[in-house]
Amino acid sequence: MNLFDVYSRYQVEPISGSGCWITDKSGERYLDLYGGHAVISIGHSHPRFVEAITEQVGKLAFYSNSIVNPLGEELAKKLGEISGYDGYALFLCNSGAEAIENALKLASFKTQGKRVIAFDRAFHGRTSLAVAATNNQKIGAPINRTHHVTHLPLNDIGRFEEAVGDGTNFAAVLLEGVQGIGGIYEPKTEFLQSVAEICRKNNIPLILDEIQSGYGRTGKFFAHQHHGIRPDLITVAKGMGNGFPIGGVLISPEFTPEYGMLGTTFGGSHLACAAGLAVIDVLNDEKLLENSAEVGATLIDKLTNVPGIQNVRGRGLMIGIDFEEDSSSLRRRLLFDHHIFVGSATDKRTLRLLPPLSLSMEEAETFLDRLQHELQATNR
Repeated sequence: MNLFDVYSRYQVEPISGSGCWITDKSGERYLDLYGGHAVISIGHSHPRFVEAITEQVGKLAFYSNSIVNPLGEELAKKLGEISGYDGYALFLCNSGAEAIENALKLASFKTQGKRVIAFDRAFHGRTSLAVAATNNQKIGAPINRTHHVTHLPLNDIGRFEEAVGDGTNFAAVLLEGVQGIGGIYEPKTEFLQSVAEICRKNNIPLILDEIQSGYGRTGKFFAHQHHGIRPDLITVAKGMGNGFPIGGVLISPEFTPEYGMLGTTFGGSHLACAAGLAVIDVLNDEKLLENSAEVGATLIDKLTNVPGIQNVRGRGLMIGIDFEEDSSSLRRRLLFDHHIFVGSATDKRTLRLLPPLSLSMEEAETFLDRLQHELQATNR
């Protein structure tokens, strides 16, 4: 049997990692400014992360949600404290797409509505409801197109008000704190505050997808906290487990739980919770949110002065860089000639930077030096 071939893969085989660096099987070291789709939040193989999951797997890796798991209760408490949402409840699952599915399901349970508003360029996952909310026909099969999703342009409040109308039969409004795969596009403060107010007036749950933009990525715990709103539901995953599969939904007190309304076999396992607790402890103790804000702001500022770059946008260590032409070949050269991992976006002219939040200014300077060297060589 072979793997089902659905991924375009670079011919690089990492075997180990430490901090913001990974090493391949030939011993070459690479600066990781992509973090495996923003998953590596506290750094590769962080010793406290390794210790936590090693110790836990030696005790008990898994039992079902039919028993008491104090680790899950501790994770909910610490997540509430670090995020500022201690009055919310936490449902644990395994991935971002699963978090989106459960958030939309909760919203529909509450409103009895079927309609969803989502936004152009957004990406919410590849499962049934999540991929329907993602406006990309290439990844949605015909069976996914049976859901009632309206896609609107981001930051166009007039179109949003028109689509909401009298608010009838809506399950939810869903948007990302910062659009990741779409190319690092952020809702404007006025737009996001207006959306939140319209949702409140019409009793439509507002879901913030913070799967890529959360967990300190933008310098605050959640990207929407730059704009002074509090959504009804917040989805998390990626950086939550530093590579261990875990996701979750933060749920407003306006939602009443009932036995059986949500469920998961593996979500919230002992091992997953140990990973999640280690991540929060390191974020706190090593002040990685502050580091993300400081290093990211400096890096964005310096990138704006690099010849050959058309535009730079983002917050913290969630950065989009636009070039005049398709950047695919530049990404390959950065990887194979300069040993730096960066990410792509829907717009092929855009590079995404999503490094571990522990990225140092010295490591950021290494990237800047190698990028400028490559751009100068290309333009000769």
